[in-house]
Amino acid sequence: MSAQQRAAAPADLFSRSISYLRLSLTDRCNLRCRYCVPPEGQPPCLAHDALLNYEELLRVVRAAVSLGMTKLRLTGGEPLVRKGIMGFVEQLGEIDGLTDIRITTNGVLLEKYAAGLKAAGISKINISLDSLKPERFAAITGADCFAQVWRGIEKAQAVGFAPVKLNMVVMRGVNDDELADFARLSRDTDMHIRFIEFMPVGASSRWSKDTYFCSDQIKERLKHLGELLPVPRSETDGPACMFRLGEDAQGKIGFISPLSHHFCDRCNRLRLTSEGRLRACLLHDAETDLRAVLRQGCTDEDIRETLLTAVRSKPQGHRMEERLREQEGGCHGRMSRIGG
Repeated sequence: MSAQQRAAAPADLFSRSISYLRLSLTDRCNLRCRYCVPPEGQPPCLAHDALLNYEELLRVVRAAVSLGMTKLRLTGGEPLVRKGIMGFVEQLGEIDGLTDIRITTNGVLLEKYAAGLKAAGISKINISLDSLKPERFAAITGADCFAQVWRGIEKAQAVGFAPVKLNMVVMRGVNDDELADFARLSRDTDMHIRFIEFMPVGASSRWSKDTYFCSDQIKERLKHLGELLPVPRSETDGPACMFRLGEDAQGKIGFISPLSHHFCDRCNRLRLTSEGRLRACLLHDAETDLRAVLRQGCTDEDIRETLLTAVRSKPQGHRMEERLREQEGGCHGRMSRIGG
C-alpha cells in the first residue's frame, strides 16, 4: 500500500485524527503491582474464550489500518505472558500499511523475547519500572526479580531498540525519592525516562491525594540536577512533554500529566480492552462491545463501522479532576484489562 493509497486516519467529532490503536492482549500478569491489584488480592482473570483470539485481533488490526490507523501498541496485563505471542507479532509485521508496532512490557520476560520482537518488526519498546532498588521493586510488584528485568532492559538495548523508554509511575511516599536517580539515567544513557502521574484507574485503585505527585512537583524536585531544556514536539509524539537534562544529556526526560496538564485536545488513540471492548478514553468509562460484533458473523465492513462508532464516541476530554473534587472516584474497570 503506497502512501498515496493510504486512507487518512479517521477524525472524531472534535477534529482529532485517531491514528493509534492500543491492544490489551491479556489481563494476566506475572507481577502484582500495588496500583493494579486491589488490597483484597488479585481478582479472577478472564476465561480464555473471553479474550479475543489472534485471528479476531488480526481482523481488527487490518480493519483499523484500512481506516488509516497506522500505529499499534501491544499492552496488557503483561502481553509477553500470552501463549503464541511471537507468532502473532510476526503476523502483525506482515500487515501492509501498519507502519509502527510498539509494545509495553514489565520486562520480566524481555531477556528471552527482545531479539525475537526486534526481528518480528516491533519498532519501540516501553518498560514499566517504578524503582531502581531491588527490595523496593519487590515491594511494589510483589516479585523479587529486579535483576531479571534489568537484564531484559540491557538485552533490548543490545538487539537494537533505541531509545528504550522506561515508564515510572510516581507515588508520593513510595518512590518519589528516586526521581533524581531515574533522571540521571537520561543524562548518562540514551534512554528516555518518562515520569507518569499516578491515575485513579480501576474500581479498586489505591490512588489517593496523599500518593498523588504532579508533574510540576516532579520538575521542582529535579531542579538541583540542572536545567530541563524543552525538546520540540513532532507530529508523531505521544502525550509526554519532553526535555533534556542539560546540553550534554544522551537521553530525554518525559512528563505524562493526565491530571495536572491533561492532553485531551491532542489525544489520537483508541483502546481495545482484553475483553474485546473499544474504549475511546482511558479515563472515561464508555465502551463499545466489539467482541459481540466479531462473534455474530460480522463482515470486515461491520468491524470498520464499529471502530468508527467508537471513534465518534470519543469525549472532548475527561472530567477526572471534577469527579475527584466531588468525591465520585476514578474511572471503573481494571487497568490490566483496559491496557496501560
